[in-house]
Amino acid sequence: MIRQHVIGLTGGIATGKTTIANAIHHHYGLTILDADRYAQEAVALGSPILATIADHYGPDLLQDDGNLNRRQLGQIIFANSTERLWLEAQIHPWVRQRFQEDLPSASNPVIYVVPLLFETDAIALVQETWVVWCSPEEQLKRLMQRNNFDEATARQRILAQMPLELKCDRADLVLDNSGDRERWREQVRDRLG
Repeated sequence: MIRQHVIGLTGGIATGKTTIANAIHHHYGLTILDADRYAQEAVALGSPILATIADHYGPDLLQDDGNLNRRQLGQIIFANSTERLWLEAQIHPWVRQRFQEDLPSASNPVIYVVPLLFETDAIALVQETWVVWCSPEEQLKRLMQRNNFDEATARQRILAQMPLELKCDRADLVLDNSGDRERWREQVRDRLG
């Protein structure tokens, strides 16, 4: 049996991973499997993981309709690395299982979009790593605009992740998403044809 070629697409928060993954899907027709989407499924209303989180943090972490209060959870885990690691231990096995379940049997490459690719065991699932890069100033600006964060909160979220420079050092390909989209489009064309 031929092993599927899996490309791990990662980068820092708000560097443009989703934008690039969507463009690759639309232009090349490659399957995109997104860790963030699976993580949202993991904590969906009625899920066992959501119940475990509510047991751990208390029912106040749930909204009136029973859904997870993501903003409140974010405030907890980005202020306390022990709590972040505990939460990741609940969610990451689910995400890994979903990647394996949804891996298509076709011979085309598949893109796994994994923000914490290098930080987790997801690195073992890929044969090639692509990192989406933009300048630190651009990353901060994008995160503040996208999530309506103040600067201190945005910096806290960025600093909670592996530094982007370290990810770039470990990457097989660094996609420059700091301005002109044609830069990374050309890089992808060179890699995928």
